[in-house]
Order: sequence, then structure tokens, then C-alpha cells
Amino acid sequence: MKSKSIGIAIIVIGAIMVFYTGFNYVTKEKVVDIGPIEINKEENHPVQWSPIVGVALLVGGILLVVADKRK
Repeated sequence: MKSKSIGIAIIVIGAIMVFYTGFNYVTKEKVVDIGPIEINKEENHPVQWSPIVGVALLVGGILLVVADKRK
């Protein structure tokens, strides 16, 4: 039962990774701070992965679920 639930979770994560191939997050860095004047810099950091990774997770999850049914 435990490997079946892990397999389903991996299938869901794999499906999400196929449809969403990345995300961005923004960090703020203080550049200048002179008394009441403050200048901040926003920097964009993209996180990308290949859809092939999602497909591999889908296949692995399906194999876990099928292997659990055979037991």
C-alpha cells in the first residue's frame, strides 16, 4: 500500500513538471542606503527543467503502482 501511494504522488509531480517547465523567483538586494534614500535592486532567478524529467517521473510512478498491484 505504501509504494502505491508513493507512486501516485510521483505521478502527480511528474504531470505537474510536464505542464509547468519552470518558475521564477525574485530577490531584492539593497544597493545604496544613504539616510532616507534607499535604492534596491530586484533580480529575477529562473528555475527551469526539461519536460523529459516529468515524463520519467510519470513512467516511474506508473511502474511503482503496477508493481504494487502484482504483489
